[in-house]
Amino acid sequence: MAEMQPYLRESFICLEKHFVFSAIRLTKDQMGSKNGKPVITDQQAADLARTSGMTEEEVKESFNAFVAEHPNGKMKKKDFTEMMQKALPKKDANKMTKHVFRIYDENDDGYVDFPEFMVVYTIMSDGTPEEVLTKIFRVFDVNSDGTITQKELKRLIKDMYGLLVTDGAEKKTKDMITSGAFKEMDKDEDGKVSMQEWIDACLGQEEFSKMLALKIIDIFVEDE
Repeated sequence: MAEMQPYLRESFICLEKHFVFSAIRLTKDQMGSKNGKPVITDQQAADLARTSGMTEEEVKESFNAFVAEHPNGKMKKKDFTEMMQKALPKKDANKMTKHVFRIYDENDDGYVDFPEFMVVYTIMSDGTPEEVLTKIFRVFDVNSDGTITQKELKRLIKDMYGLLVTDGAEKKTKDMITSGAFKEMDKDEDGKVSMQEWIDACLGQEEFSKMLALKIIDIFVEDE
């Protein structure tokens, strides 16, 4: 646990570098609109300044920069994919976009809006390891039903295997990683992994669970 938490913290700080050039940092309340355009109120800017450590002016500048890129206040999966390709080789980015997108698209409507980005930003910058792992859980929960099945885990590992082999995982097959990780996580052996089981396995330094969690975090870490 002592080894993993500092790595998580360092990774959270790097999150913005790949995904929020305009720092999409807004409050969880829906933004207002004026003449059909998204706007941020003084109160929303003040609320965010208190939680993010930014000044109100920085909040408003970030908001304006994002709206300039996404006038309707929503990021499409296509735009998200383009940002993913800046963080990963194109082949891996195309496979992983749909999984990482789930971290942000909390309501599963196919878009990432401002409140959703704010939730992720706040958790990733100031959240506890448990809170961060709760977000990462959505990458593995393919059908968003609150549990991870072995079939879902196998699908995810198949898509991220190109990232895993860089860490020497080529010595282990996809099936070996899937079965090893699932055994670590599914402590009650009921055939599915709950969010708490996932968090416990990662914080408990379980070999495969920790490897998978850190590899997802690596997506957000800029190379030196």
